[in-house]
Amino acid sequence: MLTTETASNLKVLKRLDVITAECVYGMNIFKDILASLSDTFGGRNKSIQNTLRDARRTALTELRKEAYSLGANAVIGIDLDYSEISGGGKAGMLFIVASGTAVIIEQ
Repeated sequence: MLTTETASNLKVLKRLDVITAECVYGMNIFKDILASLSDTFGGRNKSIQNTLRDARRTALTELRKEAYSLGANAVIGIDLDYSEISGGGKAGMLFIVASGTAVIIEQ
């Protein structure tokens, strides 16, 4: 899995398709309270950092599965987009989209 389209030791034999994987994580009331305390007093919020890390890993794992289901042995040009969905007085949701190009590389 690469964030670039090319690498000096990588020969792409075939580009199969653009693929995506989505991941949504709920931010419960306790994480919201901890985040507001971090905003007020400064510092890092480990709970939210761990949620971000878990969401990123899950999205990349799902992207890898999508690539393999197409017969690819690699994914290039990976991009991660993060967003928050909130509203209606409810706790926010963290939304991550991973995208890339499923390819077959020379092994």
